[in-house]
Amino acid sequence: MTLAHLRNRTTYAQLAAGSRVGTSTAYRYICEAVDLLAALAPTLTEAVRAASRKAYVLLDGTLLPIDRIAADRPFYSGKHKKHGMNVQVIADPFRAAVVGLTRTPGAIHDARAAREHGIIDALEQAGTDRWADKGYQGARGTVPVPYRGRWETLTAGQQAVNRSQAKIRAPVEQAIATLKNWRLLRKLRCSTTRITALVQAILTIHQASSDARRKGLSEPFPVSARRSL
Repeated sequence: MTLAHLRNRTTYAQLAAGSRVGTSTAYRYICEAVDLLAALAPTLTEAVRAASRKAYVLLDGTLLPIDRIAADRPFYSGKHKKHGMNVQVIADPFRAAVVGLTRTPGAIHDARAAREHGIIDALEQAGTDRWADKGYQGARGTVPVPYRGRWETLTAGQQAVNRSQAKIRAPVEQAIATLKNWRLLRKLRCSTTRITALVQAILTIHQASSDARRKGLSEPFPVSARRSL
């Protein structure tokens, strides 16, 4: 039920009917499973430790759309013109999402969100090279970002630098796209206090699946669970 809910955004009522249990029971089962998976997700400390063994890491932020709520002003992103939660993603050059950190309303820009989570300072202390997009202008520490300005106003050298950095940052965009293949993250209709646990649970499953593929193993889920997806 948890896999079907996270992967396909199947509602609690539909899952309850399919499993012949009450809706409240299905909700309780899924919440317990999500909390268990979230507890297994890598922490920032573990992510930085893993990042220290990489040639470089990629940092980017994305917005997870949410339903409007009563106190929605802090969650409205002027850039995306929608309400949501800001998620910071650290990825390695091979498109594997290392960690995703939320708890930041969508109105907060990426540089501030990364500072509040301690990501910039942690990566700087680890001595790991990191790359980010224009949203991280002004972030503390040395974070290479593209030149700002319209393309036609940039010099040929600046355009070449921006093209080169875009190629370097491509894997983190693919990592975010892979996470958003989990349909639940395309439009969250739950309390904002549950979003962090949901993202961490998805990261845990995603990492386990990626590790299994790299080792040449079969999917780490039973056949019955895969059929429900």
